[in-house]
Amino acid sequence: MPDYPLPSADPASLGFAATPLHHLDRLIRQHIEEGRYPGAQIALARHGKLALFRTYGAAKTEPRHVPASDDNLFLLFSQTKVLTSSAVWVLIEEGRLSFMDRIADHLPEFAQRGKGEITLHQVMSHQGGFPSGDVTKATWTDHARMRAEVCDFSLDWTPGSRLQYHPRAAHLTQAMVIEAVTGQDYRDVIRDKVLAPLGLANDIFVGVPASEQERCADTYAPEPRDNSAEFKAAGMPSGGGYATARGMAAFYQMLLGGGRLGNVRLLSPRLISYVTRNHTGDRGDDAMNGIPMHRGLGPHVRGDSDRIRGLGTIGAPQTFGHGGAGTSYSWADPTSGVSFTYITNFMSPDPWHTLRLDRVANLVHAAID
Repeated sequence: MPDYPLPSADPASLGFAATPLHHLDRLIRQHIEEGRYPGAQIALARHGKLALFRTYGAAKTEPRHVPASDDNLFLLFSQTKVLTSSAVWVLIEEGRLSFMDRIADHLPEFAQRGKGEITLHQVMSHQGGFPSGDVTKATWTDHARMRAEVCDFSLDWTPGSRLQYHPRAAHLTQAMVIEAVTGQDYRDVIRDKVLAPLGLANDIFVGVPASEQERCADTYAPEPRDNSAEFKAAGMPSGGGYATARGMAAFYQMLLGGGRLGNVRLLSPRLISYVTRNHTGDRGDDAMNGIPMHRGLGPHVRGDSDRIRGLGTIGAPQTFGHGGAGTSYSWADPTSGVSFTYITNFMSPDPWHTLRLDRVANLVHAAID
């Protein structure tokens, strides 16, 4: 397995100011002291080098306190979505898919219930019309059943008529398209076509094998969370990935590199430019209190709107990324070459969650010279 692909460098040598990063470190330690979350990781990279990788607090608190380490994998929640979409991107560049394909071109039974004309582009930009779609737990180990349940999704509204985040349905659909096109488990495709070539197969997992599950930090929330071996192995395509912060920072360095990380060219600059641009204009997202999410085909974009989610109020308009419910965000700034990941293991409710994300992101943006 290739070594982690980013060499380390001093933050100052990469043009980061020390004071904002000191404030960031203090803020995270304050959160942990206040009991906001047990543990966290951050990673900061620029121009293909890792400037900062720190781990805080505890990986587990029950039945005993286990300090977090740099080797720990944290649940990504919806940050997983960009990883699933990246496998679609690779298949686009292999000529096996087009963004304008109908889902039913690859999953004929998906056409039932009025879904025959829905395109991959609509699904990837959260305009598919079935945001409430989900699957049962039985599908975790039975992907034939997963395909059947996905194809049986019902429409909530006319495809293309609205913008509404599909929390599970869009990426379950993408996963089944990946399997239909390749004849392989989507988790294997993500690993073999995306993560392993980049040297990230030891830092990012969509489906954690039993041999690596001890590395997983437990995830906590106001309501009990599933930390079972079955959940970790399932690798649900919408929110079941696990990673280190440095793994995600490196993945976003690949996006900043126009599809290249080190000596590996995974994707073309033109494809990266296409999937990281705003495909939904300033339309408000009905699931995000009407905030214009500026959806790409995987990540979303900062844009110029006053209201923004997770990427930092003072971030450059071109900044793009994705978050994980109540826990985390990863983003990349094409104007500076900076990528950043912040990830915690407690699913914090709003409004506190959104407010802290803005403070965290703004401190990193403030550090960029």
